[in-house]
Amino acid sequence: MHAVIVAAGYGSRLRAVSPSKPLTPVAGVALIDRVILAARDGGASAFTVVTGHEGEALEAHLAQAARAYRIKVTCVRTDDWSRPNGHSVLTGAAAVGRERHLLMMADHLFDPALVAAVIAAPAAALVLGVDRRLNNPLVDLDDVTRVRTDGERIVSIGKHLPDYDCYDTGVFAVDGRFHDALRASIAEGGAGSISAGVETLAVAGEARVVDVGDAWWLDVDDPRALTQAEDALAAGAHGLAA
Repeated sequence: MHAVIVAAGYGSRLRAVSPSKPLTPVAGVALIDRVILAARDGGASAFTVVTGHEGEALEAHLAQAARAYRIKVTCVRTDDWSRPNGHSVLTGAAAVGRERHLLMMADHLFDPALVAAVIAAPAAALVLGVDRRLNNPLVDLDDVTRVRTDGERIVSIGKHLPDYDCYDTGVFAVDGRFHDALRASIAEGGAGSISAGVETLAVAGEARVVDVGDAWWLDVDDPRALTQAEDALAAGAHGLAA
């Protein structure tokens, strides 16, 4: 399955470590490389990476990585990476079309089994891999996107939901209906975030979840999380090669 990776933002919380979040070394390997390799091992067959901030450096790196790993990687540059992440998704959508594909973030590390679970889930306009372990010690409660569900249906999503039953792992399977929902949200005056598009689909009952069980994942958004990632690699986290 094709995968779109959003890698356009400023990565401001990691700027003290690296000028480019996707190129930040994690135990000696660029974060974006670890995302691509884990996704490949989970079932992704080709990649479109949406670039923006530090785009030239990232695109040059990915050209080399694609050759080294023998993986098909295409880069598309979003016009304004200061806008919410949904705009980057729509840049990727123009390149990949309406067929079902993976959508993931350049700063989320994960066990390949998590990707495999999302791919295997029944097709829907949107399927989000969720973690129902509300006591997961790796989750940053000040930053994680929270999700409220009714069975396998998403009811609501957002960073500040007071009532929630799982966490957004940052790995989705979507098709053109999600792109339509993003466009509709923007047309109605929304900022254009991924979560806004999910909310639009949720209202229509077309946003679903799959429980990723005990699959390891981590949002590498700041120096503390980077240290956690490197510790996990040293300890042999599931599916991650040191």
